[in-house]
Amino acid sequence: MADTLPERFGRFRVLDILGRGAMGVVYRAQDSALGRTVAIKTIALTGSGAERDIHEARFLQEARAAGGVGHPSIITIYDVGREGDVAFIAMELLEGRELRDVIREGLLGPSRAVAIVAAVAEGLGVAHERGVIHRDIKPSNIMLLPDGRIKIMDFGIARLHEPTVKTQTGVMLGSPQYMSPEQITNQGLDHRTDIFSLGVVLYEMLTGLRPFGGEDLPQVLFAVANLPAKPPTHLVAGLPSVLDYVIARALKKNPTERYLTAAEFARDLRDCLDEVTAAEAMAAARGAEADAATLPQGGAFAGGAGSADTAPMHESVLELRASPRFDSVEGLARLAVLPADSEQTESRAGWTVRLPRLQRHLDRLFTIILAAYVIALIAAMVMVML
Repeated sequence: MADTLPERFGRFRVLDILGRGAMGVVYRAQDSALGRTVAIKTIALTGSGAERDIHEARFLQEARAAGGVGHPSIITIYDVGREGDVAFIAMELLEGRELRDVIREGLLGPSRAVAIVAAVAEGLGVAHERGVIHRDIKPSNIMLLPDGRIKIMDFGIARLHEPTVKTQTGVMLGSPQYMSPEQITNQGLDHRTDIFSLGVVLYEMLTGLRPFGGEDLPQVLFAVANLPAKPPTHLVAGLPSVLDYVIARALKKNPTERYLTAAEFARDLRDCLDEVTAAEAMAAARGAEADAATLPQGGAFAGGAGSADTAPMHESVLELRASPRFDSVEGLARLAVLPADSEQTESRAGWTVRLPRLQRHLDRLFTIILAAYVIALIAAMVMVML
């Protein structure tokens, strides 16, 4: 792309540059027909004629994907076109902050995190109903607006029910730490890949850590495809265990065991919001009295502190106590309940929640009651025989 500012793209008069990417430039522009300010995303079409056609078709597929949904949580597309060797998409100009930056600063409480992800899930649910799979859900593709709304952005690798450009077999598209196991193993994808990725985003928002990590790309890919993640309550004191249930289901390796739809994921998040808010308020009330050494660095709910292996666990708030909405056989089946002194910390069968052992005096009381019962029974038998 030339350094000189282009005059216009179609009916849109270019004002200035908003940013540059690997493939092109994003401009601020004025819609001469409607008088509104928009963002113009561009891509330089280079290479042979066939290559240019493929690049343009893939680029414009983003416009088709986002433009065909029409939901408040999804960025609005106004127009598409081409000027010479540059293809462009005119879209809603968003003034806000990327979720990625907000997570880094540790500014989100659990209730706000749950509300944001619920809104994203609702938007994805509508997109999925329209046959659109995003395939690249991650914090940098979610924008938080000043009025509290959220916007899902960048449908650049979205897959349509009838795509204009098909993905080449064996080509991995997406961000590894947020990809689903089926994306990594190049299996058939459906809308549930977005549910997994959004579960990873929620996990990171609550703990400041990604559930699957590694020192290099192969280790990350192996962890996503094969290894369990620690429940959020093992990393952050004060989180209600209901979030373990919800995230466990979203992060199931087998897509058939995840939420059936993103809308169902959103409903569970909305249903548990009151419990999350109450737990957040309780943790804040205890914060002044809490011993800093027993909490993850930065305090309860602080993001980005510590590591998944070293974050201490505050057992007094890790009791298995779910809300009635989730306290069911199906919900409990997702968890392997372990005593607090068990050496097992991970389970391939599901998630784990640590429980403190019953106090020993309860065991002694049970023994005494049982002995008394046996003695009474023997005495009664003796009386009958006499």
